[in-house]
Amino acid sequence: MSSERREDHGYDELRGEGWTRLLAAARRRLERTGGVLDGDIGLAGPSEAERRTVIGITGRYRPETTKRLAVPLSDLDGYLYGRYGTGLLQTLGRLHGPLRDRPAERAEEEARRDDALKSAHSSRLAGHGWFAAWLDRIAADGTLTRLVRRGDVPLLDAAVRVLERLTGDGDRSARSPNRVPGVMPLPVLAEWATGDTKALVPGAPLEQLVLRALAHRTGGGPEVPRDRGGRRALWESAGAIADDLASQVLVLNIGARGDTVVCDWLRDAAGFGIPFRLTLHQLATDPVVPAARTIFVCENPAVLRAAAGELQDTAAALVCTEGVPSAACHKLLGDAVRAGARLRWRADFDWAGLRITADAVARHGADPWRMTAADYTAALGEGGSTPLAGPPAASPWDPGLALAMEASGGTVMEERLLPALLSDINRA
Repeated sequence: MSSERREDHGYDELRGEGWTRLLAAARRRLERTGGVLDGDIGLAGPSEAERRTVIGITGRYRPETTKRLAVPLSDLDGYLYGRYGTGLLQTLGRLHGPLRDRPAERAEEEARRDDALKSAHSSRLAGHGWFAAWLDRIAADGTLTRLVRRGDVPLLDAAVRVLERLTGDGDRSARSPNRVPGVMPLPVLAEWATGDTKALVPGAPLEQLVLRALAHRTGGGPEVPRDRGGRRALWESAGAIADDLASQVLVLNIGARGDTVVCDWLRDAAGFGIPFRLTLHQLATDPVVPAARTIFVCENPAVLRAAAGELQDTAAALVCTEGVPSAACHKLLGDAVRAGARLRWRADFDWAGLRITADAVARHGADPWRMTAADYTAALGEGGSTPLAGPPAASPWDPGLALAMEASGGTVMEERLLPALLSDINRA
């Protein structure tokens, strides 16, 4: 029998029951260590064939009651070389193909991760805390590693482009005749960033990446809302819309200057003190310039409802943001400010409320309305409160407010201030 035939016969034997698990364990170990023939491999609950194989390799007897067999890789390597003319590495390669060099793969993967992060950190958004927190999060929780392994690193680049476009001037070439001034429809944004209008549809990987960043930006933490309304609010917080009919703003006695159907509706509603909902589509289709010179802004519908019930048409112009202001809300109030209106703005005494108010001051030049440390302290003393939740926020218009809230640790919803708020609206 030739040496080639003896070698073939030997390899057939290595595919038998006594060798299968042993060689598989050796392969895993060597791939994990880059082919280093140090240490032992083990078999738990060995079969009789495996016990006899290990005895033959090591030359040491193992009783039938043995629960685990350990074999030094050097022994296995020497046995295979002496018996079949090939060492462990060569034998495994001939049996099942070349071994993977996992340390080298990990090093290459780390290099690709580092390159992706370096590219993202070169963005003009890199100086923003929320942007850095987002990158740290996706690097720590395995998201970036999964992108690298799937070959989807370009998604991170696309996400950064989308965020740059939404949170700054970006590339003016992104303008479109379908775009409402100050608002970017998601299909237009997706096509501009990726060439695919469906890249930001609900559940798409790019949508998930961007929304996680926007959640950090709004101060709500890394979690993206699961409900459609919450996700829509995140998009609208950055000036992007999925549906210009779903983006709405609730108003009372807002009035309007202009000769359009929507302006007629607003004037009729104000004449009777009836709350009215405007959609972004309506605001974009027909110019709406509120007639009021002073517009009060609250966060909770209960305040507007009370004003409509008690004051009716004698109440001042009032807009309710219903939480984070929608794109429709920002457009209406932005147009009002450009026409010379003054905004008096308030929200709940919680961290989200401070962020909403600070954004209104920065974006629209709004005047905080009963949003001082004195207002908070007085309201806090009138009843119980729930604990503040989420990351703290600043109150640039009255730094003592944020300090007082942090010291007390309690929230105050604006409904507690309702008598004072209605008095302000009535006097106006």
